[in-house]
Amino acid sequence: MNYKFFPLLFLVFLFSFTAKENLINSISKPSEFSTKVVRPMTMGKNERENSKEKSELFYCEIQPEGFSLPELEIFTKAFEGYTVLESQGKIKNNILTIIDFSLSSRKERMWVIDMLNKKVILQTLVSHGIKSGKEYAKSFSNQNESFKSSLGFFLTGETYKGKHGISLKLDGLEFGLNDKARERAVVIHGAEYVSKKLATKQGYLGRSQGCPAVEPAIAPKLIQTIKNKSVLYIYHPSRIYVNKSKLVS
Repeated sequence: MNYKFFPLLFLVFLFSFTAKENLINSISKPSEFSTKVVRPMTMGKNERENSKEKSELFYCEIQPEGFSLPELEIFTKAFEGYTVLESQGKIKNNILTIIDFSLSSRKERMWVIDMLNKKVILQTLVSHGIKSGKEYAKSFSNQNESFKSSLGFFLTGETYKGKHGISLKLDGLEFGLNDKARERAVVIHGAEYVSKKLATKQGYLGRSQGCPAVEPAIAPKLIQTIKNKSVLYIYHPSRIYVNKSKLVS
């Protein structure tokens, strides 16, 4: 027998045993890579409860600065999504804008909140899509040419000058709910049909093709304040939204 081959056979055996052991360990224990990559956007029960407590404390500390506040329930949902997006590093501008489409279009249903200084910067009128409803928004869509508003969480993008002057692009963050916002050209802009005078005269605010339009005098300052990856949350108590959303419970 040629004993010179014994060391070589021993090394082959040792390598095979080690490789098998590593394979078994990798199957029985999730790898560090998989733990980091596979991460749900939604919160667990304990996380939601903690988020609710934090949102209530935060809400009590907000300085209205002469404005009203959105309803606590709505702010809590906005805060929950904001917290998830913040943890994912998606927010670069710590402003939270909330639109409450459960309210009449004659109401000032848009709030802009400085989340660092805990104060309301602005409260103003905002339009909904012409096919979403008349005085109240009741129907929503993510489809092109629907002329309806979309619900949920958005990140603000870059500004540009269009037919309505300075405008702000939006990126919808919720698949199937608002992710076609940029494709649909759903943006924030000023519009002459957004005015208290018109709303009083006809009983409802002028409507857009799906954009959250504001008064022309307000648009430039608003857009400069919230541009570049701040959070916009458009609320409505629609079960379709709640059932599909991955950012609110």
